Order: sequence, then C-alpha cells, then structure tokens
Amino acid sequence: MYSLNYQVTTSTCDSEGRLKLYSALQMMQDCSELWLDSEPAALDFFVRHHMTQLLASRQVEVVRVPNFKEHLTVTTSVYGLKPMFGFRNTFIYDAQGRVCYKSWGMGAFVDLDTGKLHAIDDDVLATVFIDKQLEMNCLGRRITLPKAPGTPMPPIRVLRADIDYNRHLNNANYIRMAMELLPADFEVNGLRVEYKVPAKEGELLEPEVYDSDGHIFVSLSTHDALNAIIEFC
Repeated sequence: MYSLNYQVTTSTCDSEGRLKLYSALQMMQDCSELWLDSEPAALDFFVRHHMTQLLASRQVEVVRVPNFKEHLTVTTSVYGLKPMFGFRNTFIYDAQGRVCYKSWGMGAFVDLDTGKLHAIDDDVLATVFIDKQLEMNCLGRRITLPKAPGTPMPPIRVLRADIDYNRHLNNANYIRMAMELLPADFEVNGLRVEYKVPAKEGELLEPEVYDSDGHIFVSLSTHDALNAIIEFC
C-alpha cells in the first residue's frame, strides 16, 4: 500500500467550500502514479522499456465530501496483477480514518512509442506486493449506454492545459468536462468511467447525455472514435 497526505485547499474547493470531485480524482491519480516508485523492479522495467500505466476504467463511491481545510490521506493498493493489466483500490480517508471515497480501477501497461499494450515479465510481476482487495460495491468496468437516443451537447475543445505527460487528455479531465453537463442540482453519489481512445490536444469532443432512472450517462466522442463513457448516479 502507498499513501499521500493532502489538505483541502482553496483551489480544490467548489463554491460551497467542499472538495471538488475532480480534485479528489486528481488526488487518486497522483497517488496511483507515484505508487510505482514503491516498486523498484517494476519502475526499472517501465523506464527501460519506455512504458507507462494508463487508466482503463474506474468506479468511485462517494461516502462523504470533505470540507475546506480538512486533512486527508489517500491510499492506493494493487490487489490483482496480470502481464498487461493491474487492478487497484484507491481510497481517501479523513483525519479520523473514516472513508470519504472508495474507488477501484483497472490500468493497462502501454508502450509509449507504439501506444500498444506491453506485457511485464513474470519475474518482475513476482516482485510486486499484492494487497487484499478492499470492500466496496464493485460493478463491472464495461458501461452500456441506454437504448434511447442521447441528447447532443455543444462540442468541447481539448485544450493544451488538459494534456498530461502522456500527451493526451488527462483522465480526470474527462470527468470534469462531463460534470459540466449535469443538472446544477444533481448530487453525485458515485460514478463509473470507461476510457476508450485517448483524446489529443485540439480535438473536438462531441458529448451526448442520456438520462435513465436517476443515472446520467455522458459519452464523449471525436468524429471517428468513442473516447470515454461516464455514468453518474
């Protein structure tokens, strides 16, 4: 298990002084990325083979939204590992050790030069510490859109500031963009996201919104590819 400490600051709060979900996702992402530093054999393999780990899907349960100035601890732990995929829990706790957010995600191991999956050698996999899977209501990673047609929304330009060091739209920014399409009074209690084709700087994402039994789905696509599907509940 790997952990980072945070405090809810002005830049991470919404207009009500509560931690933005987007900011919580960034905390989870940072902790998951830095986890690799705690696994020297895996880190060395990634560096030598010019590889990265990309998030393929994530589910989040919102237990309690922290407030301004609260101290938080983010933990991440791998509970399953295959040559080309890993499975992890990333939880956020308050200062009393109570859970605020529960998350599980699947990551893919990718060659940065080709953009294709790249397997990790078995002897390297054997060195990675495997934790026990944490308890949460795990749903499938695949998201099926409602059969009824969605509502097209105005296109969203992928800006330079949206791009991370993997040179594509950062995974938390898909959620940020999709949340702008939710009704103002919609309280997010959980979400699932399935990432498809990475969006690049300058591309126009074409959103469609689907409302089904209290769940809101948002698909984000370019003219020739589906980039992500997000389900809010």
